[in-house]
Amino acid sequence: MPGVHMKSMHGAMMNFWWVANTLDFNKTYDASVFETTIRVVGGLLSTYDLSGDNIFLEKARDIADRLLPAWDTPSGIPYNIINLARGNAHNPGWTGGKSILADSGTEQLEFIALSQRTGDPKYQEKVEKAIVALNKTFPADGLVPIYVDPNGGTAYGTITFGAMGDSFYEYLLKAWIQGNKTSSVKPYRDMWETSMKGLVSLIRRSSPSSFAYICEKTGDTLTDKMDELACFAPGMLALGSSGYGKVEAKKILSLAEELAWTCYNFYQSTQTKLAGENYLFNPGRDMSVGTTWNILRPETVESLFYLWRLTGNVTYQEWGWNIFQAFEKNCRIESGYVGLTDVNLALKDNKMQTFFLAETLKYLYLLFSPPTVIPLDEWVFNTEAHPLRIVNRNDDIAGSERQHKPTVGLQGRKTGRFGGN
Repeated sequence: MPGVHMKSMHGAMMNFWWVANTLDFNKTYDASVFETTIRVVGGLLSTYDLSGDNIFLEKARDIADRLLPAWDTPSGIPYNIINLARGNAHNPGWTGGKSILADSGTEQLEFIALSQRTGDPKYQEKVEKAIVALNKTFPADGLVPIYVDPNGGTAYGTITFGAMGDSFYEYLLKAWIQGNKTSSVKPYRDMWETSMKGLVSLIRRSSPSSFAYICEKTGDTLTDKMDELACFAPGMLALGSSGYGKVEAKKILSLAEELAWTCYNFYQSTQTKLAGENYLFNPGRDMSVGTTWNILRPETVESLFYLWRLTGNVTYQEWGWNIFQAFEKNCRIESGYVGLTDVNLALKDNKMQTFFLAETLKYLYLLFSPPTVIPLDEWVFNTEAHPLRIVNRNDDIAGSERQHKPTVGLQGRKTGRFGGN
């Protein structure tokens, strides 16, 4: 065998040994349910799907069992923090005791996959109870505020496709894809399409260049601000466009392409050609950086990956290459990569976020890989870019000792607190 192959084999064996013998989740540590799910549970399940080694499934089940008490609330909306050793869960003080929408609605892929792979329905039941609770007050426009009461399930606060809102909408679509788009998961698709009507209602265009952007909304007030985090939306729209009829699919894909152009210009509009954390839109000025840091986020390159895969347009590869070169020029140091505290002054911070490896570089790699590498008709990526194999949804989970009735029998649309605004 070539030496490089032997090295990679040795590295894989060392990683397996470390997971099997050293990885221990019995820690007196207050963990984010959301971050632990998408990074640890999702990463272990993805490794299991890719390798077939049961140790990764066993470890995924271990950490998931430690997270499960977070869903023991009156509404089924989970608390967002839990102690891994003691199992006591709570919400952060700064939310006023409320759960965060994205943190509460971004565990479905991982926990449904865990039920599918283990044959134990309890994981799926827990996370789908949260979706049922959100559906009870689901607004007519499908736009849910970012703070959710874990007792009654009501929501209030800002509506955004950026921080604290983003991946809830992503997982409505991806749970439908994960279930192979069958009737069992159609309620997820229905909720997602309702939310996309809401997204369209938030679209405005700048002057003079007519960049499409997604506003934020509080009550009846729109704010002309868009997070770079919201740049996952072009990829999500492109991924979901094929589920529409021909005319509507074309409109949704066109909007995805418009928003991707805006997000690319988040990068191109700065001195370093790297995006700030968020952007403000003022008449006659197009876009201006609001928060100036860049922490190596993946959302724009994620959308470029999806658009390239789904359209074949090499322009998205060119844009991705330009962004990669800007990271190389401004963020690479001898020991890795760091973020910037100011994207116009090129001032470096001293930290490499883990999602730079898990997501940003992975999506860049896949942007230049053949479509046969992790094909989108066989795999769905969780929000941390860990691929999970698509499996037909079966609500009689194989291997369970009792019949598991579907828990996403979502009821008719009800107008929530901000419904119809």
